[in-house]
Amino acid sequence: MLRTLLLSFILVNALCTDPEEAEGVKYANKCEVCKVVATELESRLDETGKSHDVLEIGYSVDDVAPKKKKEYKKSELRLIESLENVCERILEYNIHKEREDSTRFAKGMSQTFKTLHGLKNKGVKVELGIPYELWDKPSAEITNLKTQCENLLEDHESDVEDWYYNHQGKVSLKRYLCSERALSDQDDSCLNEKGDTGVSSKDMKDKDKTNKKQTDKNTRKNTKEDL
Repeated sequence: MLRTLLLSFILVNALCTDPEEAEGVKYANKCEVCKVVATELESRLDETGKSHDVLEIGYSVDDVAPKKKKEYKKSELRLIESLENVCERILEYNIHKEREDSTRFAKGMSQTFKTLHGLKNKGVKVELGIPYELWDKPSAEITNLKTQCENLLEDHESDVEDWYYNHQGKVSLKRYLCSERALSDQDDSCLNEKGDTGVSSKDMKDKDKTNKKQTDKNTRKNTKEDL
């Protein structure tokens, strides 16, 4: 009797469990996808927004008529260039299985693989079922995340454009694209989970240096005023 119940439990569990999850694979949900995409696109726009170039727009046969001028950071070209490789950047992510929330998708090597690489370097035999040279290749979760990124941008192309031209700097892309549109009737709680999801350690260091410089500047200014 007990054996029959045990076999029944195993059978039901196998039928109810997703094949990928049974192998330890857990793909990103819609909230996680939108969060990563918004983070990467805003990060890319921050990079391209540093340019002070001015574009000359228009065409003239005699090339005498003055051409219109437009700042690059407000142009369609900047948006196109920022969107061009935004999903490719997701392949720089790794899956951090030691984390439970959306920050499991993040740049940088996971703590698990840091430990495994450390053991390997010490001569310990580590068997993962995959060749060593594939350890650092994008996982199934990451390649799937890239595909979902492409689908999201295709489905919400007009929303991204509207935010870029009319709401950028006023409301975050996470709120505009994710909370208010892509996830309007779904769970968006992952957007509030804190972590270094889309920020590399180098970016964090650069940001810390900038903040330190600003703090030092304010300190010197206050000291002068006191004197």
